[in-house]
Amino acid sequence: MNLRDAELTTGVDKPGFRHRRASVREKLGGELIGCSLYEFDPGEQLWPYHWHRNNEEWLIVVAGTPTLRMPDGERELRPGDVVGFPEGEDGAHTLYNRGDTPARVAIFSTLRKGSTVYPDSGKVGVAGQAFRSADAVDYWEGEL
Repeated sequence: MNLRDAELTTGVDKPGFRHRRASVREKLGGELIGCSLYEFDPGEQLWPYHWHRNNEEWLIVVAGTPTLRMPDGERELRPGDVVGFPEGEDGAHTLYNRGDTPARVAIFSTLRKGSTVYPDSGKVGVAGQAFRSADAVDYWEGEL
């Protein structure tokens, strides 16, 4: 599989976050390492700013010049750049396409169960569901 030529068939059509995607892991028959290829147009953001509990990710820029936001600020990336996102708050990240051409990135990840924290919006994602942190309840609420 060539990441520059791969066909992207699925994706998200949410204004501001539109992107196309392909599962590299599935095409290669992988079981332990996740990898998805994403492409997003100028003016779009790939996902909301977030970090993971129990998962680590690596990003490789395939094409374009996406802008990476992490806790220490923003920087423009270029093809061939590799960035690691450790689990926890230090690995918080998102990507913007402020360039003139589509940006294409491959994201590799561990495939462990965990949660995703969205600090800008105060949400936590678990098993495909999102919850607002403001609605947190005491551990014992509803118990005997």
